[in-house]
Amino acid sequence: MSETQKDDARDAGYELTRIFRILRFTLIVTIVVLALWLLGDVLMVVFASTLFAVILHGLARILRDRARVPYQLAVGLVALTILLAIAALFYFSGPQIGDQFVKLKQALITQYGQVRSQMGTSTWGQFVMDHLPKSLGGNETGSGPSLGAGLANSVTGILSSAFGLLGTIAVILIAGLYFAMSPAIYVDGMLRLVPENHRPAARTLFLTAGTTLWSWTIGQAFDMLAVGLASGIGLAILGVPLAMALGVVAGLCNFIPYIGAILGAVPAVLIALSQGSRTGLMVAGLYCVIQFLEGNVLAPLIQRHAVHMPPALAILAQTVFGTILGVPGLILASPLTAALLAIGDKGTAPLAEDMRTGETMGDAPLGKAETA
Repeated sequence: MSETQKDDARDAGYELTRIFRILRFTLIVTIVVLALWLLGDVLMVVFASTLFAVILHGLARILRDRARVPYQLAVGLVALTILLAIAALFYFSGPQIGDQFVKLKQALITQYGQVRSQMGTSTWGQFVMDHLPKSLGGNETGSGPSLGAGLANSVTGILSSAFGLLGTIAVILIAGLYFAMSPAIYVDGMLRLVPENHRPAARTLFLTAGTTLWSWTIGQAFDMLAVGLASGIGLAILGVPLAMALGVVAGLCNFIPYIGAILGAVPAVLIALSQGSRTGLMVAGLYCVIQFLEGNVLAPLIQRHAVHMPPALAILAQTVFGTILGVPGLILASPLTAALLAIGDKGTAPLAEDMRTGETMGDAPLGKAETA
């Protein structure tokens, strides 16, 4: 065989290898998309269990290092402490919180009816109502349940599906506890599915994802606590009814960045409007101030050790996962995206300085732009 024929054969082999890699990548992407579409609920339960396991693991490591106790004992103590704290909360404050949430549901339904009636008295209001789908509170047919029932059910209608919800939570908690008890078994099992020459990189990526989830979740927990307390105290000062329940709603909704701020503010503004438009505007202003301080002061301090998540990417991820996986996808979109970003950041080479586009796009820091 001549040298030319050898070169042609080598080129043909290279092209076949390249085509095979493209086909393999396409097949993997197709399988992942189909898995998300067909097994989305199961995958969300698995991810939620993993997230809970990461929390238990992080807290147990802190307790192990401080108290010098075995790791499994530390996990058990952390889980028992969380269980006792929740039980104490329900025992001492459960009836009051439950009563406020029942009243909140009725108040939301009543206030929704009043707002809808007021909009129906004006031409523009009637136009808006006629072109809004029923799922958003409008009059357009064929669009699902109305906003009044949907909003009340999303806030306080959990009891209507208590058995399914409690069963799912039980699975998440039990699986997460077992994951946290012996995390190495599950991580090592996943590593065995990876080709041997790629295992060191895969191990690094797994550990990076776990560290990112721990940092993001703990930071978000402090963020939720701060927003919930600030909202509840602010609403109480303004004299808004059911301030404690509305503060809890605001704190829980803040687990979902950006979109959660709106979801948490809507019930409070609706309740405040029952006290008058002035109170409604004051409550809207209160939530704007809280979210401004949270986004520009609190969140950068809390999440400085976590991966940076651009706002547009976070909102798009919530939209995509929420569309494909429903409410669980919307809730878990941010931690999942944070983990994927951390994996991408760790698994790819950083851009060289001359390849960055900040100066060209005009969003480089002021000092660098002036130097350039």
